[in-house]
Amino acid sequence: MKPSIAAKLEHLRRRLDELDGLLAAESATRDMDQFRRLSREHAELGPLVELYNRYGQAERDIATAREMLADPEMRALAETEIEEGEARLEALEGELQKLLLPKDPNDERNIFLEIRAGTGGEESALFAGGLFRMYSRYAERNRWQVEIISESPSDLGGYKEVIARIIGRGAYSKLKFESGGHRVQRVPETETQGRIHTSAATVAVMPEVDEVSDVDLDPSDLKIDTFRASGAGGQHVNKTESAIRITHLPTGIVVECQDARSQHKNKERAMSVLAARIRDKQMREQAAKTAATRKSLIGSGDRSERIRTYNFPQGRVTDHRISLTLYRIQAIMDGDLDELTGALAAEHQAEQLAALADEASAQAAS
Repeated sequence: MKPSIAAKLEHLRRRLDELDGLLAAESATRDMDQFRRLSREHAELGPLVELYNRYGQAERDIATAREMLADPEMRALAETEIEEGEARLEALEGELQKLLLPKDPNDERNIFLEIRAGTGGEESALFAGGLFRMYSRYAERNRWQVEIISESPSDLGGYKEVIARIIGRGAYSKLKFESGGHRVQRVPETETQGRIHTSAATVAVMPEVDEVSDVDLDPSDLKIDTFRASGAGGQHVNKTESAIRITHLPTGIVVECQDARSQHKNKERAMSVLAARIRDKQMREQAAKTAATRKSLIGSGDRSERIRTYNFPQGRVTDHRISLTLYRIQAIMDGDLDELTGALAAEHQAEQLAALADEASAQAAS
């Protein structure tokens, strides 16, 4: 194990001992917010330190086995124990490195999912509708709730644009790599000569902020318009100006919401989406700076990047970032995304481990 990693683990072991003392003190529950914060930290550090203790025990077992090598009668047993111990040590070190990786603070958050039809006219809108159904079915499989915030249906049953809130623990961690350009190749229902068409849609996945107030929004930077809602909703939406459009002047971000009956509810929803978009913009700008120093295949946040192709005639889905092709397009379009999301998460973890190794090497060189 690299000395820098061992030093970090020793520091965390001492911190866990310190937390044991703080949580056991008589005054621990006087400040419940502080108590909950310390309890969460203790729960996070506990498995890591327990694994590190097992690593230390494996080291001690190997040292004991090495002492047995001098005894001819015990030599064969000692060699077996050393070999098994070193394999166990390597496995434990790999697990420790994974637990040391920085956690994304947004992973457990709800998300806003935005899907927009791109090139390809009505076929693109139908594809956007198919993508929305795919993510909705995936949400069902995970027992998450899907709440449409805003929608602009197309004539044939697709979506020119749809914005939804997906509510469920870990939604962002599972879907954060879905942002980007999605392309479909298939024969449209309206195509009479059987020609394959290519069309596209864009997907944006943004973590929901805890409170709108968490994002610095100056009221003077907001232009808020009300207008009469269009589309479904009966007589009510045609008689009242309940729809809301908010423009964030510094960034030019525009959010509309007209699905709720009340103007107040539409404004509340629009502000939530606006806050998420501004936070997302800040995150993507930060990711771009990071990518300038270290190339990242996953999570670059570039919305213009074509990340995936859905080829219906060949029954395949290809994720271009990790060169993964799966020949099970119907299952995927029906929401069976675990193989895709798992592969993307594994690639991201591999990148993080490489960065951790680079950091450790740099510290050793200095």
